[in-house]
Amino acid sequence: MLRFLTALALGLVPALARADDRAGDFDYYVMSLSWSPNWCLLEGDDRGSPECDGSRNLGWVLHGLWPQYDDGGWPQDCLSQYPAPSRQMTAEMEDIMGASGLAWYQWNKHGACSGLRAGEYFDLAREAYGSVAFPQVLDNLTRPVDLPASLVEEAFLRDNPDLSREEITVTCKSGMIQEVRICLSTDLEPRRCGPDVIRDCTLDDAGFDPIR
Repeated sequence: MLRFLTALALGLVPALARADDRAGDFDYYVMSLSWSPNWCLLEGDDRGSPECDGSRNLGWVLHGLWPQYDDGGWPQDCLSQYPAPSRQMTAEMEDIMGASGLAWYQWNKHGACSGLRAGEYFDLAREAYGSVAFPQVLDNLTRPVDLPASLVEEAFLRDNPDLSREEITVTCKSGMIQEVRICLSTDLEPRRCGPDVIRDCTLDDAGFDPIR
């Protein structure tokens, strides 16, 4: 327990959701972009996810648009005054989220905390996703490679000149590039990430699979 509390004080343990989470009460968004081929290799293939159908040629997909607190942590599983999304709404997000099930899960865990109607939240998520230029140099890979995680961040910064290093972070999982996370204001303007969000992967040989 002492070791856990020490790690928490040093910011080494992710902040937890708060007990008094209320819809609409947050400070900014984190847009999480997952590299689909890596997720499929690590998890999605075993789950039989439709996202991993090779005919879809998916690269960066929207994992979620997450409300976040400035001083650490995030609201989740909020009670929303609005109805849950319809199946049609979640199905319409498959093109950028990979699967309707992910859209449903993200609404329940994060979207309801936005204070928006489900359709408004999904529209905002699509707008955020559409605001990013995805580096073609990564999309054009034809074989698996090992690369520094910092190279992925550099590629995004080069192709998105409005972004700064304090507004983007790259994460890894099981030795592979996992996600790019971009911090946005509630108006979807890039902004500095909170200290609990900036946890850059430092691997020099992170795995990166090509688009299928």
